[in-house]
Amino acid sequence: MPPPLFALCGIYLLCLGRAADMTKKNRLSSSRFISVNAGEDVHLDCFYEGHTVDVMFYWYKQIFGQNPKLVSKFYKHDTNSIMYGEFENNSRVQVDISIGKNNLKISNAQISDSATYHCMSSYGYVYTFLETITVSVQSSGMTVQVLQSGSQTVQPGDSVTLNCIVQTRNCEGECSVHWFKDSGESHPGLIYTHGGRNDTCEREPETQTHSCVYNLAMKSLNLSHAGTYYCAVASCGRILFGNGTELEVGDEGGIDVLVYFLSGALAFTTFLAFLLAYTAYRVYKANGCQCTGSQGSSATASASSAQAHRDADDLHYAAIRQDKVGSSRARRNDARSECVYSSVKQ
Repeated sequence: MPPPLFALCGIYLLCLGRAADMTKKNRLSSSRFISVNAGEDVHLDCFYEGHTVDVMFYWYKQIFGQNPKLVSKFYKHDTNSIMYGEFENNSRVQVDISIGKNNLKISNAQISDSATYHCMSSYGYVYTFLETITVSVQSSGMTVQVLQSGSQTVQPGDSVTLNCIVQTRNCEGECSVHWFKDSGESHPGLIYTHGGRNDTCEREPETQTHSCVYNLAMKSLNLSHAGTYYCAVASCGRILFGNGTELEVGDEGGIDVLVYFLSGALAFTTFLAFLLAYTAYRVYKANGCQCTGSQGSSATASASSAQAHRDADDLHYAAIRQDKVGSSRARRNDARSECVYSSVKQ
């Protein structure tokens, strides 16, 4: 292939890919809800653009709380669709296909047909939702009640069990039970789904009432568990929510007060220890100065006393008598003795 022709083909494929991507971005999936009575026919329409690059088209059935199941599939350029699973030999479910449409028809609707149906298309590994339709089939004389336990208050660290009683009348088949939590900070979220059969179910033959009890056990509760818990039941083609059980977790203020008290006591003890240490240091310093002064004075006194003893040893005593000249009487009267001390150092 010449280089110019090769480049032209590359540009064409790139433009085609961009056009397909823009087509997918501009196409939005719609969602609808259909409620019918048992025995009626249900028509689910799904249209698409004839020039779309998508080549495969599907129908999926999704029961609440379960994975989607493939109903049908057809290739854009074929005239027949392929049915799968339980729908393969089900004459009540048919697909009407042609250019631009992929419609699903359910005849003589039954309670088991209640589900959400998805119409999808694909090109390569890219899947697009074209339609999402929720079908609810109602049965005459059917009643479903959901009863929940009252509000409860627990303390942090405790355990609790929430109860949900489901009572159905004139309704066959198992029900699906789910627990939702609404904390008020965000949208309610699914936290638990009961799977399989429940051994706590009882049936009253006189009233044809079927009662089941579902429990939600939680341990080691804390403030994050506080909120309203709703029991949702999908049964007989209907989804019902209970009134909700409000769970209150006791305030941890007592623990906070204890923590604050201990923290304050620790701070006070630390301050008192520093104060005592500082006082002891000042007393020790003061006593040290006095001892030094006493020792200096004692040393000085001792040195002076020793020097005095040495000086005393070196003293020489001499007595000098001096007589004044005068009359003999005067000399007798005025005669006195005087002592003169001198120190002689060698």
